[in-house]
Amino acid sequence: MALILPVLDHTPKIAAECFLAPNSTIVGDVEIGHHCSVWFNAVIRGDVNYIRIGNYTNIQDGAVIHCTYKKYGTTIGNYVNIGHQAMVHGCFVEDHVLIGMGAIVMDNAMVESYVIIAAGAVVLENTHCESGFLYAGVPAKKIKALTEEQRKLLQQLPHNYVLYSSWY
Repeated sequence: MALILPVLDHTPKIAAECFLAPNSTIVGDVEIGHHCSVWFNAVIRGDVNYIRIGNYTNIQDGAVIHCTYKKYGTTIGNYVNIGHQAMVHGCFVEDHVLIGMGAIVMDNAMVESYVIIAAGAVVLENTHCESGFLYAGVPAKKIKALTEEQRKLLQQLPHNYVLYSSWY
């Protein structure tokens, strides 16, 4: 069973039809929407500020979602894919986004809808990632417009994770 802990006066609120891996950790001021999945060794730590996660979002193995004390909460929209060992910290992520494996999105960054953050990319503090583009590198830069195939992937991938979670 996932480790779900209150912090101060905040207990995580998680929709009933979510999959939580047995060794995932969710603490504090966290709200998770419908049909989400939180995979093995993922940590969602809303101890110093809030974390809000929309519907059909998956937080993959080893990912860390955190926030910034007295400054920035973290908001993650609907149909978002947070890749293995990614770190999402004190930022705003809109709908239909893929944050690749090992990527980092830092404080006060804004990732608009229909964006792919490439594996290993580092989105620096206060960066604005414009809708419809692939961002890659350290620091992350706008590389190219998304293809129609990539846009379809952003629509389909969250549904794949709902399927995968049904296996457990």
